[in-house]
Formats: sequence, C-alpha cells, structure tokens
Amino acid sequence: MNQERIKKAYDLAKQEYAEMGVDTDQALKKLDEVAISLHCWQTDDVGGFETPGAELGGGGIQVTGNYPGKARNLTEMRADLEKVMSLLPGKQRLNLHAIYGDFGGERVDRDQIEVKHFQSWIDWAKANQIGLDFNCTCFSHPKADDGFTLSSKNAENRRFWIEHTKRCRRIAAEMGKQLGTAAVHNIWIPDGSKDTPVDRFTHRALLKDSLDQIFSEKLPEAFLKDAVESKLFGIGSESMVVGSHDFYLCYAAQNNKLICLDNGHFHPTEQVGDKISAVLQFVPELLLHVTRGVRWDSDHVVILNDEIQLIAQEIVRANALHRIKVGLDFFDGSLNRIGAYVIGTRAAQQAFLLALLEPTEKLKTWEEAGKNFERLALLELMKTKPFGAVWNYYCLQHNVPVAEDFITEIQAYETAVLAKR
Repeated sequence: MNQERIKKAYDLAKQEYAEMGVDTDQALKKLDEVAISLHCWQTDDVGGFETPGAELGGGGIQVTGNYPGKARNLTEMRADLEKVMSLLPGKQRLNLHAIYGDFGGERVDRDQIEVKHFQSWIDWAKANQIGLDFNCTCFSHPKADDGFTLSSKNAENRRFWIEHTKRCRRIAAEMGKQLGTAAVHNIWIPDGSKDTPVDRFTHRALLKDSLDQIFSEKLPEAFLKDAVESKLFGIGSESMVVGSHDFYLCYAAQNNKLICLDNGHFHPTEQVGDKISAVLQFVPELLLHVTRGVRWDSDHVVILNDEIQLIAQEIVRANALHRIKVGLDFFDGSLNRIGAYVIGTRAAQQAFLLALLEPTEKLKTWEEAGKNFERLALLELMKTKPFGAVWNYYCLQHNVPVAEDFITEIQAYETAVLAKR
C-alpha cells in the first residue's frame, strides 16, 4: 500500500479523532506498551518435543484439522515464530509449555526438567529481544490418565506433579533473570470428573495443599510472576473441574497471585470483560488468555469481535494496562498456522487500539451527569470513526505489512517453506 496515501489518511483520521478529544499519537504510544505473548503451541498443534513425532492429547486438549506445514522440531518452530513476529507491529513475547524443551532426543520426564533444557530458548529470545513466559504441562502424560494431577488422591502421582511444577517455576524465574523481564508462570490443570463426583471437597483440599507446597519456595518477583487459571469444564471433566473460578479466585486473592482469565473458560453468556474491574480490586495483576470459543472452549483463532473489544475497553477504562499481562491461547490445525497467529495477534492489538481511541473521560462525564442518550450516541458514533487509517499507520511505523499485504507474505512463506515439510 502506498506510504503517502497511508500518511494522508492518518492525518485526516488524526484530525477527526482530535475533534472528539482523542490524541491518536498518544494512543499509538500506549499501544506500544501492550506486549502480546504468543503461544508456541499453535505452531505444532500442541505436540511438544518430549518424544519426536508425538501427537499429544488428553486433559481436554484437542486440536482439529490437518493443514500441512506444522512445525516438526525446534528449528522449524523458531523459524515460524520469527516469520510471525516479522509480520506484527508492536511488542511480542513467547509463551512456552514445558513439553517444548530442547531435550536433544533424550527422554526427560517432567519431574526431571531443568533450566538447561530451555537455555537455547532463552538464548533465542535474547537474540530476538523478546521476553518469555512459561507453563507447567499437567496433561498428556501417564500420570494424568485418571484425570487428576495436583489434586490426585494418588500420593505418588501428586508428588510427581508438585515436583514438575516446582521445577517449572525455577525455570521461569531463570528466564526472567537472564532476559531482564519477569516471566509469567501459569498453572492450569485438567483435573476433574466426567460424571457427578461425591467427594469434591477432598480434591480441592489436595489442590490447595499442592499449591501451598509449590509456592513455599520463594523466588524473586522481579524475575517471576505466578498465575493460576480456572476452567468451567473440559472434555472428560464435564461435571466437575477441581480448579474452578471460585477456587482460584479465592486462592489468588488470599495469596497475592495473578488470576488468569481465559475467555473460553466460562459460560458462553458470561462476559470476561465484566470480571476485570471486579478482580483487579483484589489481586495485584491479571493474566488474560485471549481466545475464541464457539459454543464451548474450542479455542478458535481470535477475531475482532465484541467480546475482545469489551475486554480491552475495560482494561483501558480502568487505566490498568500496567496491571495486565496478555497471552494468546488458541490452536487451530485447519488453516495456515502462521496466518492464524497473525490474524489472532493483530485482532487483539486492534481491540486495544480501539479502546485507546475512545474518548473515555467525556463518556464518563456524561455518564456521571446522567446523560445516557449522549453517552450511547457517542459510543455508536465511535464505531464509524476511521480506525483503520490509524491501524495502517501503526503498521507502517513498525515497518510491517499494511492492511491485506500480510496475506501475500504468508502465502509466499507457505510455498517456500511450509509446503515442503
């Protein structure tokens, strides 16, 4: 797209937003503060590298589709991620699961993983000037086959998962230390029951005890931020999930941890955006996993829909950008995986830009004065403002493809790289 035309369109949009009291230059500067943590598991459909060629499943994890070109090893995964980041404006991080270690073809069980298995990732992140986040992997393992990990009544299995998670926290802290930016370590477990259980209480008591043991090791907050993530239900845990929203919200508030809100982990009619201002009253920071559930937690590619826009609006309206960590969490094997990343990440960024271009103070003033007609009218008018011109200029600023130009770039990468795998 012609650069002069982009700049002219931006200048016109800038004037139009200024008439509403919005500084577009300032909005773009604030957008630069929003770092999106890319989820590594979209590159290979949550396969991991514990066992070469493995197809993981279980714990409610299910990827559909068999589009050609998924990453088969660390080299291909990193090349794909680098391609993705070359097509994105703004700042990114990378979110790793423990199954993506550099194991050198050796079988390393999860209670034995160490920093050395992720040092090449740290070096890669340093070379690409990005931060890393991390997750324990408490699924797709023989010791999770009965549906329970950190809440298991099997003492041996529970000890295994406690040790695994402790090691993951240490690895995450070392990532933060070496990269100079705190790594978020997020705990999600699939524990639950397919049919109605009798003894929910003991499982939740065991989970609380496991978390207490895991967090008993104090690691520097400058290097590590701990988060816990709930879920409403999953495949095989339709009747009860041990780590429910109530459980983790209470635990996070009581223990000063981040609560992770995944917008695919609630009832379809629940609005995660509405939860943000409530939760931030009680926890220091909030982790968001941004996804798109279609009828259930199906983790479709993120798009710029009302749900994502409300999440971004509530954060910006609360002046809470500095208290929010944003990660993507979807896996779709039915389309070009590089394209999925770019669509999803750009949609999340666009939602934040739309929120930053809102005349929030004017809207609040009218709301407090009871001018509800004026408030609604202005909210509707903002939908027709030239947001696209501002977004295109942002991409131009960051020297990445503008508008639909990224489609051609991804098609060329598919022909040159993905189709040959």
